[in-house]
Amino acid sequence: MNDASHILGEMNDRSREVFRRVVEGYLQDGAPVGSRTLTRDFSEKVSAATIRNVMQDLEYLGLLDSPHVSAGRIPTQLGLRMFVDSLLEVGTPDETDREKIDATFEANEQDVSGLLDRVGSVLSGVTQGASLVLTPKHEAPIKHIEFVSLSPDRALVVLVFADGHVENRLFTPPPGQTPSSMREAANFLNALIEGKTLGELHATIKTEINTRRREIDSLAQELVQSGLAVWEGDGDQIERLIVRGRANLLGQDGETEDLDRIRHLFDDLERKRDIAEFLELAEDGEGVRIFIGSENKLFSLSGSSLVVSPYMNADRKVIGAVGVIGPTRLNYGRIVPIVNYTAQLVGKLISDRS
Repeated sequence: MNDASHILGEMNDRSREVFRRVVEGYLQDGAPVGSRTLTRDFSEKVSAATIRNVMQDLEYLGLLDSPHVSAGRIPTQLGLRMFVDSLLEVGTPDETDREKIDATFEANEQDVSGLLDRVGSVLSGVTQGASLVLTPKHEAPIKHIEFVSLSPDRALVVLVFADGHVENRLFTPPPGQTPSSMREAANFLNALIEGKTLGELHATIKTEINTRRREIDSLAQELVQSGLAVWEGDGDQIERLIVRGRANLLGQDGETEDLDRIRHLFDDLERKRDIAEFLELAEDGEGVRIFIGSENKLFSLSGSSLVVSPYMNADRKVIGAVGVIGPTRLNYGRIVPIVNYTAQLVGKLISDRS
């Protein structure tokens, strides 16, 4: 049991209701919630003084905070986490949101990249946040690999996939390469392919290089390992991040400091720093994951939250993710089902086409 759920278990019904109403009021309006507001529509007849005492207790527990000199309270990050984990009621997307998302998938477009571009745009439009879509890696088995020297410090690895897809990736080869070492490196790799995908080949090669060092020339070894570095993440085609809706986040904040934080977040996103983490984090569970503020280092400086859901191929393997970024004051009850619904549609579409 984590700290938040332990605290929730210690709270009585009145404290839970006060806490839930403060959080829901804050998520809806973005303003501190005061005791008088709660007294008006509370489920039992209680005084404002009683509500204030409960709010003070919740503040002592670290669930609420008093901004500046306001008499109202807002949830802390711990409070938001507890609300999301234990009290958030998640339904299905409303009909209007669902129709907008469905319309994106109705065009019978064969280009998955084009479709995912549109998915990013519709997500940011529907949620009025920023969206991100992590596109799938190309997972078809490899048929042939070739190294091509372009200059002393530039080489190309050409990957021909069994489904006819071809990728060319630039990398920096080891100094002193020769035509024979390039042929030897390619022969070594092609002997191991046997219908493996890039990920499977990568794991096999690491083991093989360690056990067959004497059989493969040291220069060819270095060439293989240089090419592997490209496969591990430096190549543009391995995975692509689509980010849409930057203006939505910038439009929500008037403070210069907040604008700088959002710009910093997007600069990080555009450099793809820590992006692989989204997929790793999403793989921990099939459903939607919610990261609030500093729970993810990418969002700690911007004060933002990420709602992300993985999507899977026909083999139930996680191959990408879709998500929405917004301020920590997101309407989680609405955003979570939208992200979940979109991820399921993307996964179904990709599975159908494969």
